[in-house]
Amino acid sequence: MAKLLVVDDESNLRLVVQKELSRQGHEVEAASDGEAAWESLEHEDFDVVLCDINMPRLDGLGLLRRLRERSQNPPEVIMLTGQATVESAIEAMKLGAYDYLTKPYRITELAALVQQAAEKQKLKIDNQRLRAQIERSNQGMPEIIAESPQMKEVLRLVQRVAVSDTSVLITGESGTGKELIAQAIHRLSRRHDKSFVDLNCAALQDNLLESELFGHEAGAFSGARGRKLGLFEIADSGSLFLDEIMEMPMQLQSKLLRALETRSFFRVGGVKKVEVNVRLVAATNRSTKRAVADGIFRADLLYRVNSFEINIPPLRERREDIEPLAKHLLNKIAGANAPELAPQAVDALCSFNWSGNVRQLRNCLERAALLCDNGRITIKELPPEVVYKMTEPSVSVSYNEPSDPAVSSFQNASSPTALRDIERQQIINALEKTGWHRGKTAELLGISPSTLYRRLREYDLETR
Repeated sequence: MAKLLVVDDESNLRLVVQKELSRQGHEVEAASDGEAAWESLEHEDFDVVLCDINMPRLDGLGLLRRLRERSQNPPEVIMLTGQATVESAIEAMKLGAYDYLTKPYRITELAALVQQAAEKQKLKIDNQRLRAQIERSNQGMPEIIAESPQMKEVLRLVQRVAVSDTSVLITGESGTGKELIAQAIHRLSRRHDKSFVDLNCAALQDNLLESELFGHEAGAFSGARGRKLGLFEIADSGSLFLDEIMEMPMQLQSKLLRALETRSFFRVGGVKKVEVNVRLVAATNRSTKRAVADGIFRADLLYRVNSFEINIPPLRERREDIEPLAKHLLNKIAGANAPELAPQAVDALCSFNWSGNVRQLRNCLERAALLCDNGRITIKELPPEVVYKMTEPSVSVSYNEPSDPAVSSFQNASSPTALRDIERQQIINALEKTGWHRGKTAELLGISPSTLYRRLREYDLETR
């Protein structure tokens, strides 16, 4: 659906065009000459203008010239005339007309032109929005606290690899700040003025992930009414960040590998090859060796995305960062009125094993900032597990923190084989508790539905 303006001094023709295009789902308004059309254009935004050339007061070429001179984001213009000349056609195209159609014309021919012009206008607007988003995000390096030797080494590696086009794999537990490192790599690269596009591979179901990455053509599947550009195309000349890349289904991994090697791909349902120049930055909280050994991730794709690996250590291994990071997070949470941390609170934070890393620390501080009095956080405002050093699971997995003790024991398992067996049994237990309702099972386990679907397929649990 597009918003159209039909400009013609022939009332009958104007009404016929308006009626036929409205029947096809477009929102159509009409004007009798160029001046009336200009009044409408000053008050409303249109995607496409269908304009006659010979009209009283202000003709079509005059309206087109005024649009180009005075409008910051002019609509696409299709010129319509019954007195076609080569000179008028050339002048219209020089002034930026999308196309030139001679009367009499078929409605089907006009409708096809309108559709193409509307798509071009939409892409132009989307491009402007994307550039504005890039300008807002490219304000230098993201704020990364690095007081510990480990994080200083991470930033050194970031600065070294950023200037190249090498694919980077960022590893580390959930909540350590992998996306911030990916943004830093992009902003320090030669592509910093281009798009940085991110996608969480575990957030979408398998059938939607391919369309999101590579786009689709109209009619590729039920509900695909028009062409959609995938994130690979949107990230062209920029960087594509694939978070939780090892949650990607196996059949899509082969297509991703080919796209990275050939720098080209086909949209879903498409026959025309699309060529792109994209730098890939990926992240995972899984063990790469274990994922390959268990058949979850292709070894050849790992070699392709893991040209350079940056590992972010967990917060418990870089305790020098905890206090400055806590103060930084409090400033972001509360702004100028950020509360201060009492010495006992600092000691409690620094001695706690943060299994959820920076994300868990932020949640803890948000709670404390709400509870504190007189602008001071003491141990009274901290959660009991932080104050009393309650034992937490130390092995990073795909689940959120579980409340079930059996799941905690699963997280502390050390053998890869035993880990998979216990994981499978915990999923079965959760399915039985919910009567094999997948949505409730995912909620009970603290994982996304798409992650649960992949686990069910891996463990052959798709049917009861």
